[in-house]
Amino acid sequence: MKVIFEKDVAMEKNTAKVVTHPDEKSHWNSMQEAICQSETKLVVINAKNNRNVRIKLSSVVAIESEDRLCCVRVITGERYLLNKRLKFVEEDLGASHFVKINNQTIINTRCISEFSSTDHARIQVDLNDGSSYFVSRFYIKNFRGKLS
Repeated sequence: MKVIFEKDVAMEKNTAKVVTHPDEKSHWNSMQEAICQSETKLVVINAKNNRNVRIKLSSVVAIESEDRLCCVRVITGERYLLNKRLKFVEEDLGASHFVKINNQTIINTRCISEFSSTDHARIQVDLNDGSSYFVSRFYIKNFRGKLS
């Protein structure tokens, strides 16, 4: 099969357009399934040996700002470094299932176990790995929008 990529700035960022011959219509479901299953990976630094490691984006629980680096915490509890500032990580993640909850933290919404309101109009978010964070008032509207 021959694959041709074209750029279209009018399309949304997370959209792919596949043009096929009408005889290939029977393969559309398998093509869509294959494209959707390809998962984005994140290249991070293992601080123990200073090597680059590729991890699945779905395995990331939280990304926390550490000055000019970010600390990436995965489901297994391991921590990695990401050589980017948090604002650039947020831009790279785009409209995925991650949400920035305060100036230092981006969390994976798929890892939220529960959340509740607390003092000073903030929200406490508990994640599946037992950690908890506070959503600052500035990010509450964005947080609620991501969960609806």
